[in-house]
Amino acid sequence: MWLPDDIDSVLPHKDSMRLIDRVVAWGPESITVEVDVPVSGLFSTPDGVPAWVGVEYMAQAIAAWAGCRARQEGREPSIGFLLGTRRYTAHRPAFPAGVCLRVEANCELMGENGLGMFACRILAGDEELAVANVSVYEPLDAMAYLESGEV
Repeated sequence: MWLPDDIDSVLPHKDSMRLIDRVVAWGPESITVEVDVPVSGLFSTPDGVPAWVGVEYMAQAIAAWAGCRARQEGREPSIGFLLGTRRYTAHRPAFPAGVCLRVEANCELMGENGLGMFACRILAGDEELAVANVSVYEPLDAMAYLESGEV
């Protein structure tokens, strides 16, 4: 299956808010991305990147999945919204700087109304560092949705 050469072509997040680095696999129901945990950056601490940032790693993996789907269909990636997580469990307090994380997101439900649920996990090698179910919303017209005040 096609893989994007540049993460920016499928992800709307820019500059310091783009936290994932590469798409390594994707298909109709799933995506795997990689994150090079930075030594210094927006969320970096002396202990690494706090584990709570893993929720955003998962959300951006899902955004990249949606962006890959959009590109495959000849559309531009659009803005989506993280609605929440269920059962986020981190097995460490931080992700160590310099480690390459693998973030996997598997679509469990995607409604025609744009509501979706994904089973996600973060790994370093074979070690699972975090797991969660992530709820998202991708409206048909994100800008109209934002301007409507329904947010």
